[in-house]
Amino acid sequence: MAKIRDRMEDFKDATHRAALSSGFTESKLAATMASFIMHKPREISPFTKAAMRTLESIEALDQFLLKHRKDYLDLHRTTEQERDSIEHEVTVFIKTCKEQIDILKGSINDEEAASKGWLGIKSQSSNADTIAHKHGVVLILSERLHSVTSQFDQLRAVRFQEAINRVTPRRKMKRPATSNSTGSGKSDNNNLQFKDEKLDVGEPDDDIRANSINLQHQVMDDDTRALQLELGGLLDAVRVTETKMVEMSALNHLISTHVLQQSQQIEQLYDQAVEATNNVDLGNKELSQAIQRNSSSRTFLLLFLFVLTFSVLFLDWYS
Repeated sequence: MAKIRDRMEDFKDATHRAALSSGFTESKLAATMASFIMHKPREISPFTKAAMRTLESIEALDQFLLKHRKDYLDLHRTTEQERDSIEHEVTVFIKTCKEQIDILKGSINDEEAASKGWLGIKSQSSNADTIAHKHGVVLILSERLHSVTSQFDQLRAVRFQEAINRVTPRRKMKRPATSNSTGSGKSDNNNLQFKDEKLDVGEPDDDIRANSINLQHQVMDDDTRALQLELGGLLDAVRVTETKMVEMSALNHLISTHVLQQSQQIEQLYDQAVEATNNVDLGNKELSQAIQRNSSSRTFLLLFLFVLTFSVLFLDWYS
């Protein structure tokens, strides 16, 4: 058995001589060899850069919520103004992230529209896999933003529930006070009626002064009862408003969950449509091949019959 000889060094020497004879210098040759070894990194597309910035914004929002979670939930750590400022900053964060995702969706739609030729027919240069990949990236960003916003909705629901719990005991405490003030008002009315009867009979000036003082107290009590009734109505309206806000937050979370489920279903439908398109293309190829086989078999059959007929005629003539 013949031994295998390593000719790699000879090949390198021949390549080096051919490069020098072609006009390459030693430095240019070394740079060319280095470019073969160390490949340049691929340039990142603008869509990928925008998607990375959006992901960084969502991660920053998540870190912000984790950092201020205790401050937002604990009443003894922050005031209502600070909690409102935290909520405002989170809302601005979410709005910015949604705008960035909408910009990415618009760029994908523009690319799809540009890839279509005249009469809406896709050109051969369009890359359906790249567009599908971009749709998947946008879907992942939307799911990530939805998970972060759902956490914030839970925190806000806890805050609203605490506000409702703070309002409810106050209403229970003010109702007995209102009933007591009503009872005192009734006694004052009875005293006034009694003193009016005395005035009709004829009382001295001291009774008249006392009567005027009691009348002023009655007016003040009526104003107090009216204010208490108005405050009770305002507290009822505040409680109803807070309850509706909690319900709206829960409905918003439910709607966002259904939207996410619909987006997942749309993605599945898109994958199925792509798979069906591929199956149709394969079916068309198989049909074209079957048509070619059918035409070739017909040609072979006609040729065979022609040769067979010619052979029979030749044998008949020969005999």
